[in-house]
Amino acid sequence: MHTPELMVRSYYARAFIAAIAFLGVAEVLAGALQWQTNDAQRFSFYLAIALASSLVRVSLPGTTGTVSFNFLFVLIGIVELSVSEILIMACTATLVQCLWRARERPKFVRVLFNVASVAIAVSLASSIYRAPVLQGSKFGEPVLLALVAGVYFVASTFPLAVAISHTESKAFRSIWNGCYFWTFPYYIIGAGVAEIVHIGNQHFGWQVFVFVLPLAYLFFRSYRLYLNRLESEKALAEQAAALHLRTIEALSLAIDAKDHTTHEHLRRLQVYATEIGKDLGLSQDELNALRAAALLHDIGKLAVPEHIISKPGKLTAEEFE
Repeated sequence: MHTPELMVRSYYARAFIAAIAFLGVAEVLAGALQWQTNDAQRFSFYLAIALASSLVRVSLPGTTGTVSFNFLFVLIGIVELSVSEILIMACTATLVQCLWRARERPKFVRVLFNVASVAIAVSLASSIYRAPVLQGSKFGEPVLLALVAGVYFVASTFPLAVAISHTESKAFRSIWNGCYFWTFPYYIIGAGVAEIVHIGNQHFGWQVFVFVLPLAYLFFRSYRLYLNRLESEKALAEQAAALHLRTIEALSLAIDAKDHTTHEHLRRLQVYATEIGKDLGLSQDELNALRAAALLHDIGKLAVPEHIISKPGKLTAEEFE
């Protein structure tokens, strides 16, 4: 049975997903209708590289989701290609990332939402890059590309974090920090690579991009090593937390033995408290603390003599004190 608040959250989640899907499809259709390319060979090469990068995925720490580093080529495409070209390239790469050797068959709505989010992000970032006010500003190309990378990062990850927050009843902040925010520095580095490619293209033609591929590979290796290290640190932290929780459970059994309370009582209390915490939008760390506190809510009984706790009749005034 769903509580009214959960039903409201589910309604908001569906409305949010529908809105993102509608806007994303509209952007893709607009890009398709305005299709133009100045160099079909260059576009085909960029598309092939973006698709290849989508096949090399890395698992997100603590989630079943994956990421690829095709955002690097999206940033390069925003600088080098037309809006319609980069829309096709980014959406196709995202579609391949979702479907290629997926652990389980993805739902249509999930795939549509991911592609639509990328389409919106590309449109926003491209608009920022091509804005006449910013193109003629004194900040220069590197600062403008850093701004574009920031906009693309927020626009592509924010909808995903919001959707997960609503559908799984998790705190948005914990999802954002745990799954996405740590990747932001790589978007800024990607902006720097895009600037290098742009300068090379201006002086030597777009074919010089071939010589940037080793740099892109080093970028990916660094990205993957960083993710693996995060996963290892998370696994160690989870092991330590599990050990602490087992210690607390052993102490709770001592409390149970003293007043003859069944262990199921503590488990029920733990489940109820945790579910209420989720409904309140607590972070994962707060939920873990709540689980431990639920086991120890009767710890004060250890300081009370057993003949008082187990007394079948009414306590005297002195015993009550």
